[in-house]
Amino acid sequence: MLEEQLGLPLFTRTTRRIELTEAGQQLYERTRPSMSDLSLAIESISDLRRVPSGKVRITLPRFVYQSLLKPIYIEFCQRYPDIQLEISVSDKAVDIIREGFDMGIRFGDKVEDGMIARQLTPPVKEALFASPSYLEQYGVPKTPKDLQQHKLIQYRFISSNQIAPLTLNQKSETVTVNMPIALIVNDTDLMVDAAINGLGIGRIVTPIVEDDFAKGLIVPVLEEFWQPYSGLYVYFHKNTQKAKRVRVLIDFLLEKAEL
Repeated sequence: MLEEQLGLPLFTRTTRRIELTEAGQQLYERTRPSMSDLSLAIESISDLRRVPSGKVRITLPRFVYQSLLKPIYIEFCQRYPDIQLEISVSDKAVDIIREGFDMGIRFGDKVEDGMIARQLTPPVKEALFASPSYLEQYGVPKTPKDLQQHKLIQYRFISSNQIAPLTLNQKSETVTVNMPIALIVNDTDLMVDAAINGLGIGRIVTPIVEDDFAKGLIVPVLEEFWQPYSGLYVYFHKNTQKAKRVRVLIDFLLEKAEL
């Protein structure tokens, strides 16, 4: 027995249950990654003989779900009916290995070290926008200083409960701008809807509002000062992609990539 080799008890045994000792817990924590790698290796070999099946877990921020995954996930589920897709929407930084996810999507500069990352979108910017009726009533801001005479529809992160600071890009430098607040929301659809209805100036990454710009429901504000961000990337551990159930979702996302 392993306990005899180590000279330490790994379990506390009673007539009703078995629990790990401190030594057992340490052994479990240290061997869990290796056991996971072994399981994935066995799965990848078995996958050679079967259609993709099983659960795939992906985590991504709310705005990424709405702008990137929402329009396409139904097609994926219909194409691979034997795969159980689990979508977790969260604004927090997620350790995908520790929390049991197969992959995540986030900005490239936010991807954890040691992960493989594949680009899904070009670089984006955080847009400022307002409805034509709002700008007609309150005027069009020409400089960041003019924002003090306007009201902001502000965003609060769900996971951290923190207000997202408004930053602008001035002469290649990031500056934080404080504005009077008209409304605080924690949902991007609410953000856009409030702006369309003239409550104030909204702020959100460009892919979400491109259609509304095209329809004239909202118009860009101070476009030359928008803060740039790297593109969105799907990222995963090098061993995770060996499983066919995971690989087909990665390939599907790359197939739909906006590059």
